[in-house]
Amino acid sequence: MRDDLAPWSMGELGEQAFAAALAALLALTYDAVVLFDKSGGILLANDEAERLFRSEGGHLVGTNVRRVFPPPATVPAMDGPLEGSLPFPLDGSTAFVTCEASDHAHLSLLVRCSRLRIPGTHAYVLVAHQDDAAAEQASKTPLVEELSRANRRLSGTLKIVLGTLDSLDVGTLFSRVLNEIADTMDAWGTLAYVAESGGYRLRGRTETLENVPTPAFMGHGSPLVDLASRVGQSTCIRVSPPSRSQLRQGETGERTFVDERTGAALTAEASVLPPFASFVLMPVWFGGHMIALLEVGWRHTHRLRDDDMRLLDAVSEYLSVQLAGAFAALRAQHADILESLGTKLRERMLAQAQLTPEVLGSLMEDAAKGIDAALVPLRGNTYQRITMGLVPELGETNVPVDLDALVRSNRAPGVEPLEDHPELLAWVTANTEYGQGVLAALCVMDSSPYGCLLLRHAEDEPFEDVDLTFVRRLAEDVREVMEGERARSRDKHIAQALQRGMRNELQSIDGLSAQSCYSSATEAALVGGDFYDLIRLPERRACVIMGDVSGKGVEAASVSSAVKTALGAYSWEGLRPARMVSLLNDFLLGFSRIETFATLFVGMIDLSSHTLTYCSAGHPPALLVRAQSGELVTLSTQSGVVGAFPEMTYRDGEVRLGAGDILVLYTDGVTEARNPGGAFFDEEGLRESVLRQVSLGFDGLCDRVLEDVRSFSGQSLEDDVALVCVQVDEDDANEGRKSFWGTGR
Repeated sequence: MRDDLAPWSMGELGEQAFAAALAALLALTYDAVVLFDKSGGILLANDEAERLFRSEGGHLVGTNVRRVFPPPATVPAMDGPLEGSLPFPLDGSTAFVTCEASDHAHLSLLVRCSRLRIPGTHAYVLVAHQDDAAAEQASKTPLVEELSRANRRLSGTLKIVLGTLDSLDVGTLFSRVLNEIADTMDAWGTLAYVAESGGYRLRGRTETLENVPTPAFMGHGSPLVDLASRVGQSTCIRVSPPSRSQLRQGETGERTFVDERTGAALTAEASVLPPFASFVLMPVWFGGHMIALLEVGWRHTHRLRDDDMRLLDAVSEYLSVQLAGAFAALRAQHADILESLGTKLRERMLAQAQLTPEVLGSLMEDAAKGIDAALVPLRGNTYQRITMGLVPELGETNVPVDLDALVRSNRAPGVEPLEDHPELLAWVTANTEYGQGVLAALCVMDSSPYGCLLLRHAEDEPFEDVDLTFVRRLAEDVREVMEGERARSRDKHIAQALQRGMRNELQSIDGLSAQSCYSSATEAALVGGDFYDLIRLPERRACVIMGDVSGKGVEAASVSSAVKTALGAYSWEGLRPARMVSLLNDFLLGFSRIETFATLFVGMIDLSSHTLTYCSAGHPPALLVRAQSGELVTLSTQSGVVGAFPEMTYRDGEVRLGAGDILVLYTDGVTEARNPGGAFFDEEGLRESVLRQVSLGFDGLCDRVLEDVRSFSGQSLEDDVALVCVQVDEDDANEGRKSFWGTGR
């Protein structure tokens, strides 16, 4: 056959003789010849065509050529324009085609078809030759074309390698590879499927297939996946056209495809087959697992040579390493993004004073966006044992799941795929546009159970393990926060009870005037560890105590209570302050169940000798205001904290007291208060405040200093604050001497 059907010339023959000659030629030729019009209707068929193609209903004339040569899988109908609807071109070039013979056997044909060049006539003539030897001969090309073809294959392979070297981006990898493979193999297009949970998801296609319907997902066990897994290497597949009986009865849901390697005929749903007449199934393996599946296809039946298959296997082997690296990077990136989102959502939860349904809904909405899912909030009715959900298509409706039982059960975390709840999955599929999802049973709030559904469309990517892990961790965070809120509420009541039983108080002592103030960082704060006491002792002595136990809540309150009780007992034994603190250190090391320590100031005031003996154990240094000179003295003898280390050495300090002298004790919440700019009030700010406020008299001194601290911090204290001021009263011996600060109290 030449490249174009030769034009007819009647020469000296008349039209009648020419018609007779044409009839004789059609009868004598071993080729099947068919003439059909622009709609495909067969006008003429010779004996060979009738022998090969005649249907069970009679002659070919009057039938449609598309009954003989069914359209490719990409053409949905039997009518419409001929161009593109037949499995061979209409320009006179040669094509290799398979079709069904009159005895239902498969025919392998060389076909040429061209439009008749007769003015006013729109018809086509088709010549088909059944000759395997001729088909083999037609597949051979001259040496120059062979070398050109080999060069193109080599060039394409190099482009694939160089274009994807060290690429860790799946999108970039596919966009380069698929087009290069199609160009190298002279194919119509290439599809790429990636292994995911449940099957293989379409992840890339060449530009030629952008608007062509293609299967989006192939599940494990589907015929093509099963075949690729069993064969393990590139396999050439030919899709058989539907039989005439199938076309007549409209039964085109199933198609037959043939493994060219073995000749085995298999069946599959037409919806899972690619839009090719023939294609190469190209598995990509890594570590013993099929990680991807590529399909390189042609519109018409196409025969590949052994070197083409070897080339595709080599490309597959090369791509396995590249794709494995890209997939690992993609999954790691996705996991990092979800981990970061989970951290932000947890921080938002912890920043809330209380986790409310509105806050929980906002958190879960952001979580759903993070995994590309639709959110259906769920709330259970404990009394009626029903669950209400806000479903996008249905509004608020009853959802068939016992959320109350799931939330209150001991199973943790309460996150499960919908496949574990068949009734719920069937309801979702029947009533919404979604076909897969995750059920999360979250917490009990205000006596009502809360949870949610996270849904995706059936054709969307299935939820991966990293998605489920993210939702499970978030559910655990929600439960922990809710349990923490309940625990904090419970501890608050216990700690407040302890505080009431251990009320800070200053006893009335002849010769001393005392005042105190205490401020919590927030009104809702749990009881802290700040405490103080002034204890009246025999022989004109008194013990003044100020301490700060680390932590808050029940532990800090119980330790504070124990410390105050122990120090009160030690003071009545007449022990020196350093000895009292040393005994307390041993006591605390065995008392607390957690690593709790305390800072202490213990001072023993002897009014007879006018002395203050003190031990400052890790506590901010006390201040002493001298009444006679107005000098402010820092009591600088310091020792380590209490309850942290065994065999700690504690030292006493001693100072003389005069009439009118004022002892100022405080906790670190005073000096560590910050202004809006972040600067500390610090010891210098306290010294200035004390000197300024002392000049106004002793009465109300603590409250005025505290107000200075609050003003400095913008009325926003970050820690508890405690202040105690003790003044040595004027005695008989100094009755006539006037204080530097006057007589105001």
